[in-house]
Amino acid sequence: MTMWSSFFDYRVEFMSDRSGNALRYSESSQRGHVESYFLRANHPHRPLAIWIKATVLAPRPRSAVAEAWCVVFHGEKKRIFATKRTIPVSHATFSGDPPTIRLADVLLELGDPGRTEGSLWGDGGPCTWNLAWRRDQGQIGDPLCLLPYPSMVDGPFPKNKLLTPAPLLRFSGWIDIFGERIAVERWPGMQGHNWGESHAWEYAWGQCHFHDAKGEPFCMAEGFTGRVRLGRLVTPRLSALVVRRGQKEYRFDRTFDFWRQDAELDSSRWRVHLHGPAGEAILHMEAPVESTTCLGYYNPDGRLSYCLNSKLARVQLRVNPWNEEGFECTSEHGGALEFLRNEPDPRFDRVV
Repeated sequence: MTMWSSFFDYRVEFMSDRSGNALRYSESSQRGHVESYFLRANHPHRPLAIWIKATVLAPRPRSAVAEAWCVVFHGEKKRIFATKRTIPVSHATFSGDPPTIRLADVLLELGDPGRTEGSLWGDGGPCTWNLAWRRDQGQIGDPLCLLPYPSMVDGPFPKNKLLTPAPLLRFSGWIDIFGERIAVERWPGMQGHNWGESHAWEYAWGQCHFHDAKGEPFCMAEGFTGRVRLGRLVTPRLSALVVRRGQKEYRFDRTFDFWRQDAELDSSRWRVHLHGPAGEAILHMEAPVESTTCLGYYNPDGRLSYCLNSKLARVQLRVNPWNEEGFECTSEHGGALEFLRNEPDPRFDRVV
């Protein structure tokens, strides 16, 4: 057992006094800040997905802005709609906990139940949507934190926080895109929340619901591999993964135990192999360029990060619990996969 393994065996019983969706942005703060709320929903069988995000970007001392993002992945037409709109944060509202967000022509009412409606223009014309959701009952849908213990949520380290207040939602409504109305009937999806003084230096993040023949989710996996900048230094890659299957949860979140994790990633593939008290897990996600878009994420210091974003990734998961029979899950195009990097990718001639 390593020093870090022993350290993370001790779990601090501390919970934040704020909910997972409470806004962390403060207008009075003198530090830079970036914070996002995001939704995604996938058709349970067809290669169709939507991703919606609302962001606060606060470069200091300049005025903060708010951004509304929408990406629709239409695998059957082999087309991606991707756009954003930016306005002064003073013209947007983030009120309540969980918040109601009004940003230009986009509305997000987070909660259970929740809803979003909006219209944004981009290449290929407008995208208009009206969606409502409810949390899927059961442990798979319980709020999720990938950090090793809750005290890290509002503590000083790491500087970048990621929570999943709703890992499994059911969306219904409609999307108008590319001259077609797509009916959304109980699509599985999720809602996430992240914030920090800047975007992470580098990461791969993925989430997937695995369905039975009737389209009912029976398993969920979410994890990341990332590097954090500490002054002039950048840490080795840190990884964590949580798998929920039925009423059981398997955690592989000893992010500092470098001897018990192995991660490989490039601009389209992510593979992570982790060990922990729950056993062993191997997650492999892959998204070809035709199902990926490149988004430009500005940092408070003006630096531009590049997010390669797909919601149609192919996913393979293998879990070998120590005292149980192992299991495998696959999804052909149901994975949410994102890579953040500091250099542009020559495969994409357009950055949204």
